[in-house]
Amino acid sequence: MSLFLMASKFTIIIEKDEEGWLISEVVELPGCHTQAKTLDELMKRTKEAIQAYIETPEKHKPQETFVGVQQIEV
Repeated sequence: MSLFLMASKFTIIIEKDEEGWLISEVVELPGCHTQAKTLDELMKRTKEAIQAYIETPEKHKPQETFVGVQQIEV
């Protein structure tokens, strides 16, 4: 397991699509996302996706620092 993965926390955004699938996107790792039917399975798959992303031959580093989520009413 990568030391980077063991020492890092990542922010994920979770959405639900029209068919009921849960989709996670890792904010700091562009293109790192997965889906599952349950939250437990989604979290497991998200961890696997992060590990695979980090262990690819290209050296990936977090691209952004997550600040927060806001809702706005218009």
